[in-house]
Amino acid sequence: MKDPLSFDHRPDLALGKALREALDPGDAQAFTARVVALAEQVRLPSWDAVLARWARTGVAAALVVALAAAYFVGRAAAAPLPAVRPTVSDVLIAPPAHPGEVEVVLASVSC
Repeated sequence: MKDPLSFDHRPDLALGKALREALDPGDAQAFTARVVALAEQVRLPSWDAVLARWARTGVAAALVVALAAAYFVGRAAAAPLPAVRPTVSDVLIAPPAHPGEVEVVLASVSC
């Protein structure tokens, strides 16, 4: 048995002869008629028919993506925000709830 992975670089004589016979026009009009007759047998759908066939799948995929995005956005909006701690400048600018706070901050900064 011949190894299926081996490569033979020599041309295949039987295949070459069959291709030459099939592609040799001989009479150009007969060859053209033969090619046109074969082309008419193979009917490819038009581009709009192909798109119409894919439309249902595309709409379903878009719906799934939109629902997933809405779910994740909704979860992010519903998540509690972490407590914001005031910065030193906020404490210094805001009116103090306890009058001694500002003096303590200023005293620690000036040292």
